[in-house]
Amino acid sequence: MNVEYDYLRFGGPGVATPSTVQFPPRAILPANTTSLSSDYHIGRIGLNYHFDADGRAAECSSAPLPGSARPIPYVPGWSFEGGSRLWLSRGRFQWDHSAADQDQDPRLLISRLTYYGLDGFSGELFGRIDSPWGVFLKSNLGTGRFNKGKVNNEDWIPHKERSYQNSLENQSNGRFTYYTADVGYDFLRGTNYKVGGFIGWTYYGQSSDRSGCVEIAHPWRRCLAPGDNRIVGSEDTQWNAPRIGLSAETMLTERWRLSADVAYLPWTDFIGRDDHLLRPETTFSEQRGNGGGGVQLEGALSYFLTSNFSIGFGARYWGMWTKRDAWSMHCGNGCIEHSPAFAKYSMERWGTFFQASYKFDSKT
Repeated sequence: MNVEYDYLRFGGPGVATPSTVQFPPRAILPANTTSLSSDYHIGRIGLNYHFDADGRAAECSSAPLPGSARPIPYVPGWSFEGGSRLWLSRGRFQWDHSAADQDQDPRLLISRLTYYGLDGFSGELFGRIDSPWGVFLKSNLGTGRFNKGKVNNEDWIPHKERSYQNSLENQSNGRFTYYTADVGYDFLRGTNYKVGGFIGWTYYGQSSDRSGCVEIAHPWRRCLAPGDNRIVGSEDTQWNAPRIGLSAETMLTERWRLSADVAYLPWTDFIGRDDHLLRPETTFSEQRGNGGGGVQLEGALSYFLTSNFSIGFGARYWGMWTKRDAWSMHCGNGCIEHSPAFAKYSMERWGTFFQASYKFDSKT
């Protein structure tokens, strides 16, 4: 069995855009240069199985292979393993606000907020119960914080003199919570490996404040004076989704264990709220979307200091998104006169974790 995670980044050439004339109002847009790049996160899991091997003979043999030690066997009765993790991660959230009403093309962007570099850490508890019949339950619960990151706030407003605006803001007071809960069945079991399928549910919630404001597209225009780092807005998001996946683990040697989870999210439900505080009157956007999908990948390598206590490290990637026909409602003095607009939402969080766990076994 093997688990692999690859990150690829490709930088491209700069694309020069000549000066253009916009209507209306009549204005000259200066020449500009745009850099192209792309990022790819790739997860792989592999499993080798020898159908001609005599598993009963291997189980009954009491002598280890030359030059190797016997792995700690899986007990055929009840077992429970629980522990804690520290997850060091980076997050990203993007909100694409499309056409002004449902009668226009949803691919026509009006606004985009991109939250990136959301570096934080979280502590979590996890556990798994295995039964003698191959049925298992597993879950984790975590909470964390972040005070790093930036927000690019882009707007495309054709009817104004400055048809494109882009401001940069800082992240502060970031918090996130999450959990997963699954029930599954091991359809492959041996003395030193098991592979099972599961179904379950996942939740991820995140909130943060935006502070400061620097105009990028028009440096001569200031949204805040230098050194003014007041809070200018906030974002609160919640994601819920069912999970379908595979869970596998194997004892590589007497003490080393490799485990992996791969989950597909066939549907997501998203609720959010965005607050803007720099406008003459406080405004906010109610956000809602579903459909879409997501993936959750995780792999860990652990070492048993004793037959029950282990320490280890691993990597995790979570991504969720809605369909393009999600919606947002812009509100000022109430939301009655504002019709919903097309929108799309997406989130990512990935990083490395360290864990410690204790395992209890009882033979039937």
